[in-house]
Amino acid sequence: MTTAIEDLHSALRGRGLRVTEPRVAVFRAVQAHPHADTETILAAARSELPLVSHQAVYDGLHALTDAGLVRRIQPAGSLARYEVRVGDNHHHLVCRVCGSVEDVDCVVGEAPCLTPDDDHGYVIDTADIVFWGVCPRCSAP
Repeated sequence: MTTAIEDLHSALRGRGLRVTEPRVAVFRAVQAHPHADTETILAAARSELPLVSHQAVYDGLHALTDAGLVRRIQPAGSLARYEVRVGDNHHHLVCRVCGSVEDVDCVVGEAPCLTPDDDHGYVIDTADIVFWGVCPRCSAP
């Protein structure tokens, strides 16, 4: 039986990435804080690796995103956020008041779960939908 850290090392190597302490710390920070912005990920990575630099975190996020291990989302008017839920065509709910983000599974069927009325000849593989509203905490009287 493998451990979570062994699985992470294997995933990094499987995507052609070297296993480095900053990459591992960044990945674990994104796992622990879904939909977090870069500053939150930096703080979380520093709790594990106190001397990790801003640049190492940015580089780690970029490498993990390019390798498909982390997904970058950026709802309109929001900072970029990161999550480890990749490989499925899920969507997001965003609160207009506090900016909280929640996952929403695909609306209908397999990816792309929505189909445009005219695809203009494109081969579509993903529909990226953001639902906007007010979360329960912000809408409570």
